[in-house]
Amino acid sequence: MVGYDPKADGRNISSFEVAVAGSVSGLVTRVQISPLDVIKIRFQLQIEHLSRSDPNAKYHGILQAGRQILQEEGLTAFWKGHIPAQLLSIGYGAVQFLSFELLTELVHRTTVYDARDFKVHFVCGGLSACAATLTVHPVDVLRTRFAAQGEPKVYKTLHEAVATMYRTEGPLVFYKGLNPTMIAIFPYAGFQFSFYNSLKHMYEWVVPAEGKKKENLKNLLCGGGAGVISKTLTYPLDLFKKRLQVAGFEQARAPFGQVRNYRGLQDCAKQVFQEEGLKGFFKGLSPSLLKAALSTGLVFFWYELFCNIFHHMKKADS
Repeated sequence: MVGYDPKADGRNISSFEVAVAGSVSGLVTRVQISPLDVIKIRFQLQIEHLSRSDPNAKYHGILQAGRQILQEEGLTAFWKGHIPAQLLSIGYGAVQFLSFELLTELVHRTTVYDARDFKVHFVCGGLSACAATLTVHPVDVLRTRFAAQGEPKVYKTLHEAVATMYRTEGPLVFYKGLNPTMIAIFPYAGFQFSFYNSLKHMYEWVVPAEGKKKENLKNLLCGGGAGVISKTLTYPLDLFKKRLQVAGFEQARAPFGQVRNYRGLQDCAKQVFQEEGLKGFFKGLSPSLLKAALSTGLVFFWYELFCNIFHHMKKADS
């Protein structure tokens, strides 16, 4: 189970094992969903409409974008920025799941609230994601820059990117887009954890006989559903974050179309609305929902699987 469960004290795994399970789940999932992440970022950063009717639009659909990226940049383009993305996933998964376990246990031991309650999971999930975000945000900025650049590449290696960004834009460059990230990540992660728990209860109510037999399938489906709901509710802030993270990186965006300068979160939202309309807030939603369903489902699937493996190993040793 994800989070502290006072009724499941028999499944006693250490904090280190929780962190390892979170890290490995993030690592495996990142490899699987990286192509969708690259397409989503390209969509989010495109000023032109995502439509065939706009002659200046480079991308207008998931399959079209995938074919074009493959033709122009090769298969490896779908894993651009993969090293910083993996560092992001490994660190984020470890901090998020460990924080969530500790916070839900703290709630159980110090308050009258049920540690499995929807609102407890929402608050603890949001706080754990904020802690993870503060830890790995510089890597997220690097991942976005690598995924956003075309050919020829502005940054060829991670070391070069760090050195160049620090020298030309200063240390705060690694925290660009932090405000919308923190604003978005709390409800997004909160909804992920709370809806995951709620959907699992609903699944067990609908198919009680299958609950124990198909535990892995249940985790995958409920995680996917939680990811779709969470992403839909908080998507515009993710778009603003991506736009702000590539500020000062306009030369690498030139091959993809128009570029814009934003003075902050409010200015970004205003310009997007004025130039691109309400639909502009949801550019890249399709690949993002597909990615959210797969990534959230897989993260919870792998996390629960590795936790169960650690549990069974302990039982075998005892």
